[in-house]
Amino acid sequence: MSQEHRPNQKLMDEIIAGLTQEQPSISPKFFYDEIGSHLFEAITFLEEYYPTRTEKQIMMQYGEAIALTIGKSDVLLDLGAGNCEKGSALFNSLKPKEYRALDISKEFLEQAISGLQKEFPQIQMQAQTCDLQEELAFPDLVDRKKTFFYPGSSIGNFDPDAALRLFKNIVKVCEGDGGLLIGVDLVKNHEVLSRAYNDALGITAAFNKNMLLHLNRLAKTDFNLAYWEHYAIFNEQLYRIEMYLRSTHNQVVAWPGGEKHFDSGDLIHTENSYKYTQEKFESLLKSAGFKDVYSWTDPNHYFLVAYATA
Repeated sequence: MSQEHRPNQKLMDEIIAGLTQEQPSISPKFFYDEIGSHLFEAITFLEEYYPTRTEKQIMMQYGEAIALTIGKSDVLLDLGAGNCEKGSALFNSLKPKEYRALDISKEFLEQAISGLQKEFPQIQMQAQTCDLQEELAFPDLVDRKKTFFYPGSSIGNFDPDAALRLFKNIVKVCEGDGGLLIGVDLVKNHEVLSRAYNDALGITAAFNKNMLLHLNRLAKTDFNLAYWEHYAIFNEQLYRIEMYLRSTHNQVVAWPGGEKHFDSGDLIHTENSYKYTQEKFESLLKSAGFKDVYSWTDPNHYFLVAYATA
């Protein structure tokens, strides 16, 4: 029990520290409890949300070229694996001996892994809790060729400096062998971007607000969802979508040992989603120490899939 308590206390401290900043914020990793993971799955089917289907089209069209570029891999490490659908789509082409599904919600991962293991009994599989804001280390995988997979433009949640740190960490873990296969959203028409984060059905709004339920469980806060609304805008200077939860009332949110007053209109920042040009993103990968970068994109140049060798 004490082993479980320590990480929970660490998360509670992180949540409260974020809420009590001058500009309150919550890390986007707290989107992904079991409900949040399912809601994000639903978002990927929305007409307005182009990244998932565009990335899938690129992976299908250039799958053979991508597999030839990567070559055989001992271990496929799926960062932010979710339902493992994207990672498992690589099994037949990359033929990994082992698959590591890594994400913040282990329960959701384990459900996905259990079905996959029956379908691919020849691949050793493991679900592993992982916080990409912390240093990655896999001491049991030393001297094995590792392919990291980070699809869906989740890298956009990191500011460029944090993305650079993550990439440097991956280069270090690869030990000069293997690399990173990654999807990233590209700079495009502002209206297309805005619609993708403000869908007509309101599923993105539900996804954003569900974070408050997750905090109520993790940090014993008493957020009332009826007093908060989804708010997403495009920041033209930093070229990123910014997502917030906006207070619709004057209210006090309490937790054990503390509280925070919010006026009507006050914001809690929940996510950034940076957009890149192809040239800028390839330059970022090389700055981290990756050697060669191979890129594939769609006809509209909406999305980029890149493989960087360590």
